[in-house]
Amino acid sequence: MSRVVLVHGIAQQVKGPETLLGSWLPALNDGLHLAGADALHHEDVSVAFYGDLFRRPGHRGLGEPPLTASDVQPGLEHELLLSWWQGAADTETQVPGPDAPARLRTPRTVQRALNALSHSSFFASLTETAMIGSARQVRRYFNEPEVRQAAADRLAQAVTGDATIVIAHSLGSVVAYETLCAQSHLQDLTLITLGSPLAVRGIVFDRLCPAPHNGRARWPVPVKRWINIADRGDAVALVKDLGPCFGSRVRNLMVDNGARAHDIQPYLTARATGVAVAEALA
Repeated sequence: MSRVVLVHGIAQQVKGPETLLGSWLPALNDGLHLAGADALHHEDVSVAFYGDLFRRPGHRGLGEPPLTASDVQPGLEHELLLSWWQGAADTETQVPGPDAPARLRTPRTVQRALNALSHSSFFASLTETAMIGSARQVRRYFNEPEVRQAAADRLAQAVTGDATIVIAHSLGSVVAYETLCAQSHLQDLTLITLGSPLAVRGIVFDRLCPAPHNGRARWPVPVKRWINIADRGDAVALVKDLGPCFGSRVRNLMVDNGARAHDIQPYLTARATGVAVAEALA
């Protein structure tokens, strides 16, 4: 049975657990190598995969139908794109901020956000359809109870009695937090969150279940150790310090992922991640 359970983030709908494990495990072992620890084997690690919950049913035509600014729904999708925009502008000089005058006449704030994000080192590799689709997955997770519950069920099934570590990236950190809060019978787990948006108030934090009280969220009972790792330029992990929201027991670490600030591979290959995993396994 697996000792380490990996939880992915958004935009993984056309992959699967074995596909992700094939790329995540070597990266994780690179981080362990930098930490001077032994490598993990395939049987030591599993992926709690929920990406297929966002996969569109088959349809005529080729590829995903294009999405434009006019397809962005008001509320969470709109707020999330603006949050990413502000985060990218705060850390990358080439990204014009929300308060900067637009060089081109764009009738919608959303279109300005999409145009600005196209200059970001992380979002530049994504089409408008991919950016909007990513925001839509977050909105669906929070607004569609059946999707939220199904994702939690996938993780709950993966965390068996042999599991000691849950490593969760991006939206996966939300899935991990909510699931572990509901699994009070588990114990002695280490939670490692990578590029987590958990503490972004007004967008993620205030939508968590269980709901925060007086500005503080509940500590997940099964977790004895929580290490949160973020890149300074990660626009998704807009709030790097989870302590004010989740308590001083969270250990926050910073890494440098280069131009791929939010990507999972550089998070896993970081020595800080390797040390956190090695300490938990020991």
